[in-house]
Amino acid sequence: MPETLLQLHAQALRLFGERLRAVQDGQWGAPTPCTEWDVRALVNHVTGEQLWIPPLVAEGRTVEELGDAFSGDVLGDDPLAAWEAASVAAHAAFAAPGALDRTVRLSYGPALGMAYCSELTADCVVHAWDLARGIGADDRLPDNLVEFSIKEVMPYADGLAASGMYAEPLEVPAGANAQTRLLALLGRKG
Repeated sequence: MPETLLQLHAQALRLFGERLRAVQDGQWGAPTPCTEWDVRALVNHVTGEQLWIPPLVAEGRTVEELGDAFSGDVLGDDPLAAWEAASVAAHAAFAAPGALDRTVRLSYGPALGMAYCSELTADCVVHAWDLARGIGADDRLPDNLVEFSIKEVMPYADGLAASGMYAEPLEVPAGANAQTRLLALLGRKG
């Protein structure tokens, strides 16, 4: 039986959480493949993304209504606790009855909750790799999450670099594995 989107979302959150639990005290300022972010800034970004989900999905609020509610430091003195609370609430919002079929009003326009969940699942997978690289941990990603993320990213991969949020896609070496292909689509060298 194929995994459901909610199962993949939960798995991606667990993966990021596992990498986060491996961060040592002296690693918060370490660089990551996201050249503008150190480890703390990366974790802050991914945690902040989770904080948006409950008000947008469960409450039907808009990005405009929320304004800068999740700008700045969302980690406080306990980044792991902040992540765990945000990720649990985010998954609960997506798992609520009807949430994946609901229209969510995002910064780039309306989207189904299912599309928003898919986007954030793939984003969490790639940022788990970024975090692992930043702290020198195991950066292998689960095959099922890699395949899901490739399918999610592929339709809009050409426009990602133009958004300014990703580097130009890299050429994929012949015979490259799925993880290398995914990372190359997003301008990362695996």
